[in-house]
Parts: sequence; structure tokens; C-alpha cells
Amino acid sequence: MKAPLDLDQLQTFISIADTGSFTRAAEEVHRTQSAVSMQMRRLEERIGKPLFEKDGRTNKLTEEGDKLLSYARRLLYLNRETLAAFDDQRLEGTIRIGTPDDYADRFLPEIMARFTRSNPRVELTVICEPTPGLVEHIKRGNLDLALVTHNDTRGQSEVVRREPLLWVTSANHATHEQQTLPMAFGRPNCIWRRAAVDVLDRQNRDYRILFTSFSATVITAAVLSGLAISVLPECALRPGMRVLGEADGFGALPDCRIGIMRGQTSRPEIVDALARHISESLDNISVPLGEETGTFDFAALAFAKMKRTKPNQILPGW
Repeated sequence: MKAPLDLDQLQTFISIADTGSFTRAAEEVHRTQSAVSMQMRRLEERIGKPLFEKDGRTNKLTEEGDKLLSYARRLLYLNRETLAAFDDQRLEGTIRIGTPDDYADRFLPEIMARFTRSNPRVELTVICEPTPGLVEHIKRGNLDLALVTHNDTRGQSEVVRREPLLWVTSANHATHEQQTLPMAFGRPNCIWRRAAVDVLDRQNRDYRILFTSFSATVITAAVLSGLAISVLPECALRPGMRVLGEADGFGALPDCRIGIMRGQTSRPEIVDALARHISESLDNISVPLGEETGTFDFAALAFAKMKRTKPNQILPGW
């Protein structure tokens, strides 16, 4: 029987993947670069597969290394969860978290399950509002942490996931073929709305904004009923939607960046724990439909490995 994997080696492996550098990883795990290299050689010997390959001056993960990364994160998480279950000094208290409802629907089940298992004595108070409102709550001290759509002009957030922003219509209607496009958007200060309007204006497309709402449920209903077209991040796609692309006359949109904002709190240890759980949860959540695309990119390893949805793909109906 083979010996179990070394968790210290796996932690170093994850640090290399997240930082994209043996040198920066060595700083994170408080080891010399030569010690880190030795750890990775031993890990490769243990796995029996090469985990890194040269790409010019940098190292990147092989297909087997990419495969190991997912298992390594899960093993380290389970290790922390196990230790927390027997920790008499484990965290207690209340934490206030905010998120837009479209992120809540996709991400909160995983986040809440992970965090509650590790911290059963912490009470979560959750509110759902659009990002601009959450930013104001953070500034006023009403929230300890918020999961937001990153916007450089609204303040700093730690980006933990990146997704494509997509044009969507109903799979059962030809709404996108209308001469004047009916649109459903968030409020005027929504950055997805501004990005979509910029693209439509550059393309000289005729459109009218038929629905405006901060509620993702309302926007989704307008799209699925065939009343309007909208733009949504990949995580917000729903059965019965069709993704539109350049072949349909819709230009490319900027990526959606999902970030964490922290407020002023008297319990930073709880906030740090929840932020770590959010980052790990989002890293493990993939989009259920689509095909793998793109090339391996070390810089993108901090974000989730997602199955990309292609233009013209139809998601099965309700």
C-alpha cells in the first residue's frame, strides 16, 4: 500500500499554482527556493507523473498537475475542517455578509455549507443587494464582508473569480432577431448594463430598455419569457437560455470579475476565515454546461476552472 500524500508538499504545490512562481511560493510557505524545488521533485516521484513543464522562462502545470490541483485543494480544506472540529478555541460570534442575488443563488449553498461545517458556532447574517448598495454598506460599517462585482472605480476588492459576461436570450423565442432589440438590465449604475450599452452603441444597433431591475430574478424572467435580451455572467445562466455571440451580431463583452470586500470589524479572524472559505468554494464551483476551452494560464489559476459556454449554445429548458 502506498504511503499517503504529504500535506506540506500539497500546500507548497498550491502556492506555486496560485502565485505562478517557485520564488513567490517559497516566500508564502517560509521555505528556501531549493527546499520548494525538492518538495516538488518528491511530490512528482510520489505521484509518478510530471507536474510542471517549461514554458519559456516560466513553469506551468501539466495536464496531470492541473488534475492534482483540484484534489490538493480539497485535501487541504478537509484537513482544516477536521482540525476545526476538535478545536476547543474555534470561532464564535456573528458575521454580516452581503452578496447580489445572482451570486447568492449560484455560490451561497457551497459557501454556507463549507463555512458552517468548519465553524458551527458562527452565526451568518446575509443580505442580498446589488453591488453599489453593498459597497455603501461596507463603507458605513453595516457589513463585515461582501461578495461583489469588482469595479476599479468603486474601491478595492480582492478578485477571487473571473467569468465571461454573455449576451443571453430565450431559447424558445427569436427575440434577438427583432429590428429594435428589447433589453432587460440592472439599474443605470450597473457596470454590466454600461458595458452592454457601449457595445450596442458602437455597433449602431437599435435597442430600447424595456425592463430595469436590481433583481436577477426579474431579469431572468424577462429573458426566459422572450420579452428581452440581457447580459449575465456565466454563473447566472439558466435552463432555457441561449447564449448569443458575434455570429448573431453581438460584440464581445468584458469579463465579469467577482471580488471580496472587507469592512471594519472587531472580529477579523472570523472575516478572514469566511473570506478563505469563499475563495476556496468559488475555486471549486464550475459551470455545469459547456466545453473546456482555452489554454493553461498560471495567472488564471487563482480563479475557478470553469467549463465555458459557447455562443449559440442552448441550455435545456425547464
